[in-house]
Amino acid sequence: MEISIDLTNRVSSAVDARRDHAVDELRRFVAIPSVTGSEGAVQDEIQRSFTERELDIDRWEATAEEIAGYEDHVGFQEVFAGRPNLAATRPGAGDGRSIILNAHIDTVENGDPATWTQDPNGGEVIGKLLYGRGSCDMKGGLVTFLTALDALDAEGVRLKGDVTVLTTVGEEDGGLGALSSILRGHKADAVLITEPTRLALVTAQGGSLVLRITIRGRSAHAAVRDRGVSAFEKFVPIFQTMQEFERERNATIQHPLYTHIANKIPVNFGVVRSGLWASTVPESLVAEGRIGLISGEEVEPFRDLVVERIMSVANRDPWLREHPPEIEWFGGQFAPAETPVDSDIALAVSRAHERVTGSAPAVEGVPYGADMRLFTRIGNMPCVMYGAGDVDVAHYADEHISIPDLLTASKTIACLLMDWCGISE
Repeated sequence: MEISIDLTNRVSSAVDARRDHAVDELRRFVAIPSVTGSEGAVQDEIQRSFTERELDIDRWEATAEEIAGYEDHVGFQEVFAGRPNLAATRPGAGDGRSIILNAHIDTVENGDPATWTQDPNGGEVIGKLLYGRGSCDMKGGLVTFLTALDALDAEGVRLKGDVTVLTTVGEEDGGLGALSSILRGHKADAVLITEPTRLALVTAQGGSLVLRITIRGRSAHAAVRDRGVSAFEKFVPIFQTMQEFERERNATIQHPLYTHIANKIPVNFGVVRSGLWASTVPESLVAEGRIGLISGEEVEPFRDLVVERIMSVANRDPWLREHPPEIEWFGGQFAPAETPVDSDIALAVSRAHERVTGSAPAVEGVPYGADMRLFTRIGNMPCVMYGAGDVDVAHYADEHISIPDLLTASKTIACLLMDWCGISE
């Protein structure tokens, strides 16, 4: 529906009026550590914010029984207890489209304190930036949802459709909370995730596979190293061929939403363990890596392609032919996802952003995995991502978010809700 310029301006002004409240609320959330696996304390604080707004709250914990059979989607989970998810709903007046506004509230570790110039949990405001772990990824996104709802309330806007703010656990290691919310029955006509997209509209997310390669060699004293077989040396050409694999794919993959990304499908070996003693030829090596794929590629055929590439090296080596590498797929095997750029929800987000800023947002794909794939592939709900913040600072020291962008996202979301859910007269 067409939203009047006057109403847009009034709602935008209501967002601006809540700037200090939004900053204070984000600082409270950032002050509570919520590393993946330990999200309970911050959810308690978030629940208080939901209660203050008189939202209908569903609080629950995922269980091992519930996700049995979905391990490939979310990875192995060690802990379920003490990790509540929250779904807070503002019921509509009826006869409108519903929407889920999703923000994961788990974060990565702070890392080495010496690399931070600000307290990781201090929520310090310097100029136009608010610092702290989770400020960008993605507690700031949650605050934009709440600020948008507050602005609509301030202007007496009653929506026709239901709005559910969903705060979920475990996104950083696979999406346990999002999956559990879907299995619990939380559904809507569309889903918006506020990943830090720099206010771009993201309609496609990458996928990733995690693998472990084990190579067996033969130990020997370093003084007679030629009598041994170095597992490390046997891994080097495999590593090199995977680098070449990455270059080849980047040169040949064509996708209109990924033209702005130089490395669309990154290959990374983050763990390599080999050898026990400096003067002993290493008899084994274990390498664990992550390989990216983009929308349009499926997990099973891609796995086969990776195995074929690794074994092409092994088959050229006499030792590896007789002692082939062991390849295991472990953790979450995350499929990519895409929602059409001309879908109703994508167009609605674009309209809302343009109404607030005066120009259409960039429309992009991203190379990282996100909960989007769970909402589209398992929940069968159209889902897009849009939010303040830049993923480039999300997992690093001095993570931060722009307060002006936080407000812009809040205004966009408020306009989106009026358009998508409809306004009750």
